[in-house]
Amino acid sequence: MSLPSYPKISEGLNLGDLLKYEAPNLYSREQAHVAAGQKLSLGALVGKVTAIDKLKELDPDAADGSEIAAGILGVDIDATLIDSSYGFYIARDAIVASAALKWPTGMTALQKTAALKQLEARGILVRASA
Repeated sequence: MSLPSYPKISEGLNLGDLLKYEAPNLYSREQAHVAAGQKLSLGALVGKVTAIDKLKELDPDAADGSEIAAGILGVDIDATLIDSSYGFYIARDAIVASAALKWPTGMTALQKTAALKQLEARGILVRASA
């Protein structure tokens, strides 16, 4: 007798897949003010544009502040049409899983290493995950 075939169910990444430790009382988190024109996923590395004090996807080739890793988004944020402040990012004192990070397209190994050091300077440790 064969068992019935059921469709596979797959779940996307969630905060538990990314965040393995954070400081008490939400100390590790900051409200994410994301600049318009972007749709970013949970786990995306972000930098802060100095002139407007808003987050953008990390861009190592930029010269506006977004070339420095400011943290990692803790939720999906759609700011395609307008700035968005509906979400948070991990800004300090946390441990995150490397497999849950969303690296910008085209980043080199050297740029990734630099970004990891920038996160580490903020107290965000990236650990290998199974």
